[in-house]
Amino acid sequence: MTDRIYSLLFPLIVITPALLLCCPVARARSDEPHWIRISTGHFSVVTDADEKRGRDVAVRFEQMRSGLGQLLARNRVNMPEPVDIIAVRSDEEYAKVAPIRQGRIIADPGFFIPGEDRAYFVLNLSKEDSWRAISRDLAQFFLNYNYPPTQPWFDAGFAQYFASLRLDDKQGQIGGDPASFTELLNASPWIPISELFTTHPDVSAAQASSRHTMFYAQSWIVMHYLLNENKLSETGAYFDLVQNQQLPIAEAIQKAYGTTAALFEQSVQKYFHSLAPPPPNQEKGKQPIANTPGNQLLAVIPADQIGGSTVQLSEAEGPALLAEMSVRLPERRDQAMKDLEAITRGLKTDNVVARRGLAWAYMEKKDFASAVEELNKGAELAPKDLWLHYYSALIRRAASGGQGTEALPNMMQDLRLVLNWDPEFVEARSMLAMAQLEGGGVHGAMDSMRAAIQLSPRNQTYLLNMAQIYMAGKNWDAATALLDRLKSSPDAQVAKSAREQLEGLPMLKKYGVMPQKETKPPSPQTTSVPSPPSSSSTLPSAPSPASVKPAPPKPQNSPTDEDASVEHPEQPPGPPQIDKRAINFLKGRLIAVDCSQAPSAILTVSAGAKLLKLRTDDYKSLTLIGADTFSCDWKNRVVAVNYRAGGKADGDLVSLEVQ
Repeated sequence: MTDRIYSLLFPLIVITPALLLCCPVARARSDEPHWIRISTGHFSVVTDADEKRGRDVAVRFEQMRSGLGQLLARNRVNMPEPVDIIAVRSDEEYAKVAPIRQGRIIADPGFFIPGEDRAYFVLNLSKEDSWRAISRDLAQFFLNYNYPPTQPWFDAGFAQYFASLRLDDKQGQIGGDPASFTELLNASPWIPISELFTTHPDVSAAQASSRHTMFYAQSWIVMHYLLNENKLSETGAYFDLVQNQQLPIAEAIQKAYGTTAALFEQSVQKYFHSLAPPPPNQEKGKQPIANTPGNQLLAVIPADQIGGSTVQLSEAEGPALLAEMSVRLPERRDQAMKDLEAITRGLKTDNVVARRGLAWAYMEKKDFASAVEELNKGAELAPKDLWLHYYSALIRRAASGGQGTEALPNMMQDLRLVLNWDPEFVEARSMLAMAQLEGGGVHGAMDSMRAAIQLSPRNQTYLLNMAQIYMAGKNWDAATALLDRLKSSPDAQVAKSAREQLEGLPMLKKYGVMPQKETKPPSPQTTSVPSPPSSSSTLPSAPSPASVKPAPPKPQNSPTDEDASVEHPEQPPGPPQIDKRAINFLKGRLIAVDCSQAPSAILTVSAGAKLLKLRTDDYKSLTLIGADTFSCDWKNRVVAVNYRAGGKADGDLVSLEVQ
């Protein structure tokens, strides 16, 4: 009995002093911690600083976003991963949450935490223009979701180029030397351009912080040259030649830029020497923004035209948001969990942010039972919190082990609620696609995965999943074309899987199953994972069992009702007629579409001096990427096609991607 009374009183003993310290009487002190959320059109900043400094951060992020759109020539800039910005007001607070590298807190006044579900940017507002510390990471973040796959030099050069951005309340300037690269390029021999374009730098922790190497310096000046000489479209053609058509570097440079690799390198060097030397105090940012040789003026959104709103947060919610971020840093996780647990023990401080932060930490430890308990408690506090639904779906997926489960409808409902909140949340979209496939909805899965690929064009796993969807729908040509491209993916796991699936395709076509690898028999012990919250009084979703256990997989070659109606079901199917013509890839412009013999269609596609007539027997069933439905009215559209050649100027369409 004594123990029970102690357990009830202990949280009050711990929390009460903290509440007394945060009483409203102390609000008159300017240094009293208080948290606010400042929201603009695309970003939300949580800070314990004053409203002006918090708004300045939000304005700079909006300006950086618009500047990136200009550089990438994008009217629409995708941001399909939720972004959280936390700005702390002092060195002391920043030191409690900043990453630790080689036993020391990082020197940069800002850092970036990537993740599949959300991205964090954290700033130290006691340092001037701390947003500049994360400009490289922000550039890479937007590249990943708004530009096709490239080679490492392009991403490195673009991020370094963007790191030179300087902003005021009316405009921006870009193009300065962000890391004393000018001195390095003047003093060191240059890497031959063909070698630079094939380099995959091994970025150690030290390199990641300084990036003061010849690779980064030369990538920066090449990008400087390409952007200022308006050669980004030629660069896109170069990547198509190298990555899709597998041309050698030198030949691709010749075709894309109309010059040899040696002359291209000379042009870059000549451009570099033509640039004006940087001002001596450029990094201090004291000189006014002006249009100097080699620099560009960016017409960013003026600060007074960026609307926003400010909301006061509770005294417990701010620290909970800070700890929810900190729990994602391995070296900070233990302390962050203690902070979250302390918040949840208080009768007046317990909140959904702390509960979902703990749930995430338990999921990382594979402690799904504890994660579910935290989600349930969070749902009692804020049943409409969408992160609870997303984490619930993650747990259901982990519990399923990739096999069908009774909880599949609940998982799909959770994901649809999340997507109603944020339609561009790409990881939720991808999870929904695979859940739809698992549930037998091939067409729905294909639509969802197409949307995910459009939002995240560099994600090779999404492409591999699309190949699986094609195979499930028996769209063999499209699956073959996609797997053939992925077998040389820079992602070793994706490339290996693509090769294995290509090898197994003939057996899948003939017998309906992929070849089985020899594996060790599974352990007889099974682990029951408690169901995530699903009652109508907490998270609204369909009823689910008390525990989620993997259901036995359905045999891929089991007969369906449709198969049972075949006259001789006992006879094995004959071998399919396989079209042995090679599948070719072409990127060009769609000139016209002839649907006079509908549902057949003939597409006229131009690529340089090449003009092709590509036919599809049924445009309604054509594998289509980048558009929901086929249109006979399309013309003058950039397209990418997979096709089987007929003669020199015609062929049969396999798939069509409209850009």
